[in-house]
Amino acid sequence: MSTDPHPASEDLAATGALAMAAQLADGSRTAASLTHDLLARVAAVDVPLGVRAVLAVAGDAEQQAVACDRRRTGGVPVGPLHGVPVLVKDNVETAGLPGTAGSLALVDRPVRGDAPLVARMRAAGMVVIGATNLSEWANIRSSRSTSGWSAVGGLTTNPWARDRSAGGSSSGSGAALAAGYAPLAVGTETDGSITCPASFTGVVGLKPTVGLVPTSGVVPISASQDSPGPMGRSVADVAALLDVLAGGGGHLDAVAAAGGAVRGLRLGVVPAWLSDHADTDDLFADVLAALGAAGAELVDVTLPAAGEQVGADEEVVLLAELADDLGAYLAGRGGAGPASLAALVAFNEAHAATELAYFGQDLLEKAVASGGRAGPDYAAARRRGLDWALGCLRAALDGPDAPVALLGPAMAPACKTDLVLGDAIHGGEVTTTPSLAGWPILTVPMGLAGGLPVGLSLVGRPHEEAALLAAGDAVHRLCAPELLRPAWATTS
Repeated sequence: MSTDPHPASEDLAATGALAMAAQLADGSRTAASLTHDLLARVAAVDVPLGVRAVLAVAGDAEQQAVACDRRRTGGVPVGPLHGVPVLVKDNVETAGLPGTAGSLALVDRPVRGDAPLVARMRAAGMVVIGATNLSEWANIRSSRSTSGWSAVGGLTTNPWARDRSAGGSSSGSGAALAAGYAPLAVGTETDGSITCPASFTGVVGLKPTVGLVPTSGVVPISASQDSPGPMGRSVADVAALLDVLAGGGGHLDAVAAAGGAVRGLRLGVVPAWLSDHADTDDLFADVLAALGAAGAELVDVTLPAAGEQVGADEEVVLLAELADDLGAYLAGRGGAGPASLAALVAFNEAHAATELAYFGQDLLEKAVASGGRAGPDYAAARRRGLDWALGCLRAALDGPDAPVALLGPAMAPACKTDLVLGDAIHGGEVTTTPSLAGWPILTVPMGLAGGLPVGLSLVGRPHEEAALLAAGDAVHRLCAPELLRPAWATTS
């Protein structure tokens, strides 16, 4: 007997984006029917079961879908994702959606229109059906935050076990995919914010090279590290969405041409990126054994773990850039509300019963005090962090015999949600180095550890997402070829 909470849409909830596109192309489904059925699933599951991955539904979603069907039947040439539904993280400005970054300070302050990445999806004929919840301000508010919570959207929980974290800060995007609300979603990452929820919820997520996908219209943290990226149920689906978000690049063609071939694939294994969670690291060892047996060339790569200085320098850089860039964003956002970072801090204090109910805003306060990029510590911290990261990655990935990607476990399984003490996430060493360098990182489901999903991350060279995705597709097909689907337990 099915455990799915909405049996009427169960098959659709497990259908990938390219499979949906094929149904649209052969006429067996319409964009209108897909959109209607997926929105019915959101209504039946999201709030009633306490997932809360969707912060807002687009009021014109079904009209968008009807227009897509008319263009198709009218003989207008369409792209590969025409008519396919997608969800967008609520820190990305999208016409008709709140764009609050989870903060009450941006409620009823209209967005300026579609961010360029959203405009590209609409131009490709995709149907934007809603906005996903997120860790408020993309998890840059408090050093003791609970991932997945925002004052606007409440707490997003993990469909695999509702007492477990969905990760952050793209928690709603990962949870929505796992819950089957849409085949594709957009997340953003500064350091781990796509990687973590992809791992925790058993989906695929790519943080592209910084700058490949435009960040205009995205509520900012760090110009040097912010990167919007695609999330989906397969590497091919993610590659197809990246082609749209990046305005081309042939990423899907590269994945299709490689065909999931493992033999001869040269991959670097980084022991410093192990998670220190026994079941996760044992599963990673099993994956490596399977890759070797299938003909992959595995080489050990020695990289230093990120030490305290690296972490301290990253915080200095993020908070200085936040002070300048979020401050400018608030000043330019329409409507009444905080127009500076200092005003935002004051707003949160004035609305402490809701905004500060569970944790504080020490990171915002430090950002205000930082002096921004003109502050005394920024330039040296940025130089040290970038030099360290580039030194590590170039030593490992440059040269004719270098591996195409570096491998490591993404995270240990999702931690228990704790609104009092905050996150207790284990692992995640794999994200820091590519985050500081602005290089891409792809996370794919590796399997289950203790009944919960865990991901495997691949780090590649900048602007070589096509090769990274092709390698990731091969790894994903080998280690977790079947779609991981929640059993819809209430606790774990």
